[in-house]
Amino acid sequence: MKAMVLAAGLGTRLRPLTDDRPKALVTLGRRTMLEIVLTRLHAAGVTEVIVNAHHFADQIERYIEGRQDLGMRVEISREAELLDTGGGIKHAAWFFLEDGPDRDAPFIVHNVDVISTIDLARMIRTHNESDALATLAVAARESSRQLIFDQDGILCGRRAGRNLEPQLVRPAQQTYQFAFSGIHILSPRIFSLLNVTGAFSIIDAYLRLAAEGEKIAVFRADEYYWRDIGKPESIAAAERDRAKAVE
Repeated sequence: MKAMVLAAGLGTRLRPLTDDRPKALVTLGRRTMLEIVLTRLHAAGVTEVIVNAHHFADQIERYIEGRQDLGMRVEISREAELLDTGGGIKHAAWFFLEDGPDRDAPFIVHNVDVISTIDLARMIRTHNESDALATLAVAARESSRQLIFDQDGILCGRRAGRNLEPQLVRPAQQTYQFAFSGIHILSPRIFSLLNVTGAFSIIDAYLRLAAEGEKIAVFRADEYYWRDIGKPESIAAAERDRAKAVE
């Protein structure tokens, strides 16, 4: 199984911790964010990973070269300019489309600044059973940005801000709003449908494809622990969570 870790961002929310390093190498306890995510992916059965890099990309490359204990093939996808989530995934298409047993298999995309106990193997099974183009881990939690799914759990719109009206890209009898968790499963078929070039959001691409009839499915992850550790205070909160868990 293959996966991609999105780690190219500037980490502006984590300053000053990212003044001299990429956010992927900011530590939680004694482990980098990148190590935490790679370990989770490996435990889920991932054997090959690509990590996109831009901000302090050389540091990420050296870090990977020095970690021969990860138990996986790890490649780097360098971005001369930030390509956003969709552009970053498309830029790494070669990795997922190269000849091999996983060429037609779904793959995981995971934000580097997210930690969770979401069952990735279960997500993969759900994705395969639904025959979706993409499956998104979401939860019913407070967030300024919400994705909207219909009664069948298929993406049909979004709300881009707390004070903004929901935007539907296709009709639905009933709608439900959830916050995206930064973890998704994609079919390699998506690369033939990403007709935008340069930098673009994968969420924008999902909404366009949903409007065209493609199946972007929900995976409810409410029962699992999840935290965005993209801010210094979030790292401190995650440390407290971990301390409580071992009490």
